[in-house]
Amino acid sequence: MLALRKYTCILLAALFFIVPANALEEEMGAAGKDFIKWIDFDVSYQALVDAMNLDIETYKEEVHLNWIELLSYLGAKYGGDFSSYREKDLNALAQELKGGATMNELTKDMNYYSYYREAYGAVLSGFLGEYQIQAKDEGAPAEPVLETTYGLKSFSPIAAGFYYQDYDDFGCGRTYGYSRRHLGHDMFGAVGTPIVAVESGVVEVMGWNQYGGWRIGIRSLDGRRYHYYAHLRKDRPYHEGLEEGQLVKAGDVIGYMGRTGYSANENVNNIRQTHLHYGLQLIFDESQKECNSEIWIDLYAITRLLERNRSETYRVAETKEFFRVDDFDEEILHQGLNPLEGKHSGNCQEEELP
Repeated sequence: MLALRKYTCILLAALFFIVPANALEEEMGAAGKDFIKWIDFDVSYQALVDAMNLDIETYKEEVHLNWIELLSYLGAKYGGDFSSYREKDLNALAQELKGGATMNELTKDMNYYSYYREAYGAVLSGFLGEYQIQAKDEGAPAEPVLETTYGLKSFSPIAAGFYYQDYDDFGCGRTYGYSRRHLGHDMFGAVGTPIVAVESGVVEVMGWNQYGGWRIGIRSLDGRRYHYYAHLRKDRPYHEGLEEGQLVKAGDVIGYMGRTGYSANENVNNIRQTHLHYGLQLIFDESQKECNSEIWIDLYAITRLLERNRSETYRVAETKEFFRVDDFDEEILHQGLNPLEGKHSGNCQEEELP
C-alpha cells in the first residue's frame, strides 16, 4: 500500500511542480536578484553520509574536509542531480584537497559552485559540528559532566525508541482548502510519541493553524532555517512550559505526535492517520518567510541521516511529560543570537501551510 502511495505521489509531484530547464540560469543571472529565490535540494542520502564521514574523519587533521563544500562541488559537477552520484567522484575530490589543492582552485571554472555553496550551506550548516554531550558514566556524579565531541549535532524529530514509518512523499497532492503540493515530510507513528527539536533555535510560532492543526515553528539561530512541526496531539500538544520566544536545544522534547488539523475550529482531529508533518523552509531574506515563493525542501534523505542521532527520553509518571536523558550544549547557544530580532515579513503575506 505504501509503495502504491509513493508512486502516486511521484506522479503528482511531476504534475504539480515542473521546474523549467533554465530555472537555475534565471536564478543566477536575472538582474536585481541579490538573494536565492529557489532551490531544489536533491542531495542523496548516500552522498550525505559519505561527505559527512569524510568531514568527521578529517576533523583536527591538517586538511579538514568540509562536507558542505564537498557536496557543493558535486552539486555544481552534477547540475544538482545526485542521481549521477558516484562515491569515486567524492573520493577523487577528497584526495586532491588532501594533496594540497584548494577548493577555490578546483572550482574557479565552475559557474554555479558559489550558488550551491550558499544553498547547501543554508540547508546543512546547523547539522554537523562541535558540541558538548553528557558523558556516559557508570556512576552517578553530583553534577552532569559534559564532554566535547564533533559530529552530527542535530536530531531526528522522533525521539529514540519510538517506532515510525515514512517514505518520500514530498510533492504529493493535497486538496483540503485547494489543490496544492505537500511541502514537508510525514512520519507516521502513535499518538503521544515525543517530538524533539531537530536543531537548536528560537520558538517563532505556536498555536492553531487550520492546515497544520497544533503546530510549532522554530527558527535556527543563524536565521536561515525554519523547522515546522505540525498535526500535534489534541488537548496536550506541547511540552509543558514551551512558549513563543523560548530558546530550545537540539534534542529537547517540544511536543507530541497527533492528528490535529484540516479544520477552522481549534483542537479538532481531522487528519486520518496519526503522524508528524516535519517541514524545513529556507530563508535567504525575510520577505520569503510567508509568501507565494517560499522555499521548502524534500527532507527524506535528511531524515534518514538524522535517524543516526535520536534523542533518548524518559517519562515522568506524575505529569506524563517526557524529557531528554542527556544534557546537550553547543557554542552557538551562548553567542547572543536571536533570529527573531528585527525580522520583517515583507510584502507577500498569506496563511501558513504545512
